[in-house]
Amino acid sequence: MSLPKPVMRGLLGKRLRFHLPIAFSLSLLAAIAFKYAVTEPRKQAYADFYKQYDAVKEFNAMREAGIFESVRPSGE
Repeated sequence: MSLPKPVMRGLLGKRLRFHLPIAFSLSLLAAIAFKYAVTEPRKQAYADFYKQYDAVKEFNAMREAGIFESVRPSGE
């Protein structure tokens, strides 16, 4: 009526053969999900922003607001 001894020999290898493919698959799935859920929309948002962005217009607006120390507003 005694309990059988646990099998310890090869236990790490046996558990790694089971868990390693699962861990690899889940990490690959997480990377793909992150790419399409986060990075692709972010890249599209940047592309949409810079389609209509005018750097010279923004510079002139900041210059007129007096933000820069090295460039005087055109009124002065």
